[in-house]
Amino acid sequence: MAVKRRQLDENPFEYIEFPKCTKNKIHVYKDTECERMMKATSEFVQEINPKTRPRWDLMIIFALSTGFRRGEILNCVWEDIDLGEQEVYVEPKRDTDTTWQWEIKDSDRRTLPLTNELTQLLIEHQDRQPEGYPYVFVPPARYDYIQNELRAKGKWKFSDSRLKVVHNFKRDFELIKKRAWIKKGTFHDLRRTAICDWLAQGMTEYDVMKLAGHAQFDTTHKYYLAVRDDLIDRARLATARGLCKKLLRAPFLRQNCLTRQIRSRYITTT
Repeated sequence: MAVKRRQLDENPFEYIEFPKCTKNKIHVYKDTECERMMKATSEFVQEINPKTRPRWDLMIIFALSTGFRRGEILNCVWEDIDLGEQEVYVEPKRDTDTTWQWEIKDSDRRTLPLTNELTQLLIEHQDRQPEGYPYVFVPPARYDYIQNELRAKGKWKFSDSRLKVVHNFKRDFELIKKRAWIKKGTFHDLRRTAICDWLAQGMTEYDVMKLAGHAQFDTTHKYYLAVRDDLIDRARLATARGLCKKLLRAPFLRQNCLTRQIRSRYITTT
């Protein structure tokens, strides 16, 4: 600020290095956790009223397939989905009679692919939906309440398009996690899991960055990419085949191990 005001010719702290901070561990769901989550969600959906609660099983598999953020999922309308081309678009929403205003994070429009299986699930879900409801994952009763009680009476704010689209969202997701015996994780971690899986399946860093909707790969790498279990296994095999294979079989190392075992037994008995 002093430099901008021309009170100083240059920043005296420009060349001072910041202290190194430890990077927080990025959490993604393991394959087994995703399987348990889908099983628990399928059972949960059978118990709830589809008119008042969202299709949690479809939302979770949609998030794992597309890497959509929570707000992008809840503000997705049927016009954003091209079932013929098997594509879904992230588009901002205008304030109209049937849709409420919603803006994309970082103003980034993008297109994501849909698999054959997910496309079929969406077709079946659309067939069950009553006419006149534009949102894919907003339950009919909730949509009617937002339209007739909140928007019609001026009680709906712009921030509500991010926070209040679906009632008890966090509570229901925590219940699903509990049923799936998953202790750690958030709904946003489904997006992280999808992004990590894209890279693990051989996609380039640039392609993953564009699909994730990030302007720079540094954001993708810092907040979303985690070391997957298969990478740990492959590193273990590589280590076992490499230099350490010879070192671990060296006579002096086995002798040292034997000496420590004898010494440990002697200390225990005495």
